[in-house]
Amino acid sequence: MKRFLLPAALLLPLALLASACSSPSSADSGTDGKGSVVLRVGDQKGGAEAVLRAAGELDDLPYRITWSTFTSGPPLLEAVNAKAVDIGAVGNTPPVFAAGADSKIAVVAATHGDPAGEAIVVARDSPLRTTQHLKGRKVAVAQGSSAHFQLIASLRKAGLSLDDIDVSLLQPADALAAFTSGKVDAWAVWDPYTSQVLANGKARVLTDGRGVVNGLGFQVAAPAALADKEKAKAIGDYIERLRRAQDWVYAHPDAWAKAWAKETGLPYEVALACVKRSNGTRIAVALDKEAIASEQEIADTFAELKLIPRTFRFADYVDTRFNENLPPSTTPARGYGKGSTS
Repeated sequence: MKRFLLPAALLLPLALLASACSSPSSADSGTDGKGSVVLRVGDQKGGAEAVLRAAGELDDLPYRITWSTFTSGPPLLEAVNAKAVDIGAVGNTPPVFAAGADSKIAVVAATHGDPAGEAIVVARDSPLRTTQHLKGRKVAVAQGSSAHFQLIASLRKAGLSLDDIDVSLLQPADALAAFTSGKVDAWAVWDPYTSQVLANGKARVLTDGRGVVNGLGFQVAAPAALADKEKAKAIGDYIERLRRAQDWVYAHPDAWAKAWAKETGLPYEVALACVKRSNGTRIAVALDKEAIASEQEIADTFAELKLIPRTFRFADYVDTRFNENLPPSTTPARGYGKGSTS
């Protein structure tokens, strides 16, 4: 694979997204400051705080929110387990790794989105044309990320396994450097990184998550927070605000892309492509038996591969109290029409 470089304007914000600190934010949310309950939320750069603010859902909170920013789902869930964070959003795979380590977590809400943002990308001029062509090649992926399972599932669909490729376990910033320098042949990644690396036309999608992964994302809470009556009430309200904010994102993709770009440093065009490819397609769904079974498949896969230390029942880490009046988890994701991510 030939060496190619991304413009500096793309490299910097991606590095920013990948290296966000995990220290508490100095600013609380809430306009009246009278709430006695403090909800500690784990977030990622350009995540829940940004979308809630853009959608006007941080106005008139009956409680206060303190925000902590993490690079990805796994360290966020470590904070949930340590009771340093009450709730946070992650993809479909981090809860499996956390539960596999018997962490104290409870999955409390779900969304279903288009998994097109879960992709294996290669250089535009790479000779690799199908997933089967990955055999014997070096592929970068972040351990425990949603992309990790997408890589495994894509390989299985092509009749391959992890043993057939040379896996480089790299977080996004390091994976980007390896990918752009040609040290790896492919990169299994997720949005917004997918949209970002495709932006200059020097990379292309080899395969994506459609038809191989469940497209689910989760809100994961600390059981201790759920056991506190007032904090549990705040968590329920917070989840409802996120659901309304997601509806706002779908209805206002341009406005959200502008706000998201400002928050993260992403170019507007990259942010908009990501919104239309995956970010804006999410719909709130129930934590039903189909969702649990789908996650159990992920858990069993990682246990079989000895990537988590034990087998377990994913259902034991699910709390369905906030499920009321939600559509099934198999409800199709929303979309913006043909060619919306071009």
